[in-house]
Amino acid sequence: MKTTRRSFVRSTGAAAMGAGLLPRLAPARAREATHDVVVVGAGVFGAWIARELQASGRRVALLDAYGPGNARSSSGGQSRVIRMAYGDQEVYTRWSMRSLAMWKAVLAKTGRPSLFQQSGVLWMARERDPLTTQSLETLRRLGVRHEQLERSALESRWPQIDFGGITWAIHEPESGFLMAFHAVQAVVQDAGAIGVSYRQQQVVPPAATGGRLASVRTRSGDTVNAEIFVFACGPWLPRLFPDLLGDRIFPTRQEVFYIGPPPGDERFGVGAIPVWADFAEEIYGLPDFGGRGFKVAPDRHGPPADPDSLERMAGPESLARVRDYVSRRFPALKQAPIVGTEVCQYENTSNGDFLIDRHPEMENVWLVGGGSGHGFKHGPALGEYVAARINEGGCGEPRFSLATKLRTQQRAVY
Repeated sequence: MKTTRRSFVRSTGAAAMGAGLLPRLAPARAREATHDVVVVGAGVFGAWIARELQASGRRVALLDAYGPGNARSSSGGQSRVIRMAYGDQEVYTRWSMRSLAMWKAVLAKTGRPSLFQQSGVLWMARERDPLTTQSLETLRRLGVRHEQLERSALESRWPQIDFGGITWAIHEPESGFLMAFHAVQAVVQDAGAIGVSYRQQQVVPPAATGGRLASVRTRSGDTVNAEIFVFACGPWLPRLFPDLLGDRIFPTRQEVFYIGPPPGDERFGVGAIPVWADFAEEIYGLPDFGGRGFKVAPDRHGPPADPDSLERMAGPESLARVRDYVSRRFPALKQAPIVGTEVCQYENTSNGDFLIDRHPEMENVWLVGGGSGHGFKHGPALGEYVAARINEGGCGEPRFSLATKLRTQQRAVY
């Protein structure tokens, strides 16, 4: 009898790892194998889904075209914020709370606890800013540890920040950031340790027969059979399902900058400054960690992006905006050099809610994506949720349904 694990979601609605540490099937066995579930996409969503399904008793294969946490994926890059504040979007606060505990457990299990840095997160606010005031209410209601800090306290604690028009802030001392692509590889490593079969293969667009999908084919000509298929491939979802998702998932180009603090200046490193977010100006940043640099990232949606052909070189327009902001908010960094850049992509839904639903014409196919720039932190809770839906059925969270994914964008989740 197949066993299942009770999921959190039912009640609430790792060092750099080289490819040699990731589990692989020999090619001949991979072509012959039949699995309970095939998960396409080894980003943060797919990795956690595969792990949670395998832990529940399923036999799982995980496929990815470029590798876990690769530079083309939305899970690539150096770091991602994990925070609890989400305005009045309580489901995301609950998922963040659950996910942080699961991230810590898996990173400890794989010997990489430092891939999470408890730097704290600071939410800058101006007077009665709705997003921040709603966040404050939600954090109080759910018992999330936090501080409400007035302007004088902010200036005393972080004098390296010129708060300008900021009048108060929320500080989450137990939140922080994850080392992104290393963390994804740690999850895939742990998934392999419990039996998930990983293969680096590109899947071609699937075709159903009689309302079901019997197998997926890869560009190399392999066929992988399964009872259930989960497509969690981020910005590639519209390519695999163009008629259904071509105008409902919107990949956008997002640019990130790393600024080098002055020699010997430790005011911008972990322990001296938290992760910070200024959503009124749609920008956020992370402290310098390991000499990488002080990260500054505009959060405003960029132009449309192709994950395969996107040239990942930052442009002058975003650089100018970042320079202007940094010169105002962090005066000591006004003349500091740019020591690195990244270009990634968000894969946005119409409003920022995730897509987690069955394919309307293939009953054994699940579509999971739409991380919308905030999904990385939620990988563990999302993996539990998807595993519970597949194993136990039941009604899902309405906001994740395909029916709610519109063809015009009106961002509502930050």
